[in-house]
Amino acid sequence: MPNRLSSNLPPTSNRSMMWRVIQVSSGNFLEMYDFFVFAYFAHAIGKTFFPAESEFASLMMSFMTFGAGFLMRPLGAIILGSFIDRHGRRAGLILTLLLMAVGTLTIAFTPGYATIGIFAPLLVVAGRLVQGFSAGAELGGVSVYLSEMATHENRGFYVSWQSGSQQIAVVFVSVVGFILNSYFSAEQVDAWAWRIPFLIGCLIIPMIFALREGLPETEEFASRQDHLKTAEILQGILLNWQTILTGMLFVIMTTISFYFITAYTPTFGHVVLKVDDKSNLIVLACVGITNLLWVVCSGALSDRIGRRPILLASTILGLLTFFPALFWLTNSPSFWSLLTVELWFSFIYGTYNGAAIVFLTEFMPPYVRTAGFSIAYSLATAFFGGFTPAVCLYLIHATGSHFMPGLWLMFGAACGLTATCITARR
Repeated sequence: MPNRLSSNLPPTSNRSMMWRVIQVSSGNFLEMYDFFVFAYFAHAIGKTFFPAESEFASLMMSFMTFGAGFLMRPLGAIILGSFIDRHGRRAGLILTLLLMAVGTLTIAFTPGYATIGIFAPLLVVAGRLVQGFSAGAELGGVSVYLSEMATHENRGFYVSWQSGSQQIAVVFVSVVGFILNSYFSAEQVDAWAWRIPFLIGCLIIPMIFALREGLPETEEFASRQDHLKTAEILQGILLNWQTILTGMLFVIMTTISFYFITAYTPTFGHVVLKVDDKSNLIVLACVGITNLLWVVCSGALSDRIGRRPILLASTILGLLTFFPALFWLTNSPSFWSLLTVELWFSFIYGTYNGAAIVFLTEFMPPYVRTAGFSIAYSLATAFFGGFTPAVCLYLIHATGSHFMPGLWLMFGAACGLTATCITARR
């Protein structure tokens, strides 16, 4: 696929391009790895840092901490996104990686509530906020870098690897979790073994720093004669507020569906469907693999047939099938029914995301491309996608109906369809 899409380049250039994809996407992998480790071990983290009388309260506080990191994303998008638009893509991606490392180390080494009391949850929340702040510009910085290094004919394919690296992280987390549950008892995992995946993340950090140190600046950015000052970039953001809000509608669909089928799936399978942990991890791994397949194929296909046909088809499919699929799943709970529904949702998410992310990089004005993309993505994630596990947990708790998260997924699809229709008139 890459060779066909980039047939105008010699083979050595193709290999060089894919190496740059690995360099720039490696930090995105680490960010998503840390996020999903937190989500998967939310139950154990809740017991360690947020002890409460009821399991629901402890788990909810853990999920709210998971979501709190997303609240910092808009601030990170504005500050770090402006930094990247002024000082360069490479410098910004190294800075976001440094901040990400600080958040990871904080969560990995903070003692539990039983040891240091109230300081434990405060430090964990602080670590999540730092991670969220860095993530505010990480996704935008990676997407813009991949967009600017590609040609128009293969841009969808290359930008799709921003999401592709996230799916690799999902698979890696599921493999680590499966091994952990195979060698340790549930009591050991809840007590201390949940920290092992975070420590693995800490060991990965030096390798990713080495990869990004060798990352060149994009030719498009380096060739600009003038670079706007930070105040001018912020003014440009305000002038393009309608574009950014439309971009936010695009991302709501992506983030809600993504965090449902990845971050919330292990809890949904364990608590609601009563599927064992190992089976949940197998489902999560399969979802990560199919997400990667559909995202990359959709990005490449969008280079051939355009972005909007794919966006329209996937959002309409979501509106029509999200709720009925969850209704069937919760009335016929099993490993196979969970796998079937999750793989269908993966198809809808992957095909939409593969076209949506590259469209968003093209949709934003070049002089505020990173900041505008990052703000749109961060607002959608902060107020919608990032709180998907908490929203789903609340909907089930408040109504007593296990299929109610389907309404939340339909809302995301409606936002994506609305954004696609808005941009069709421009």
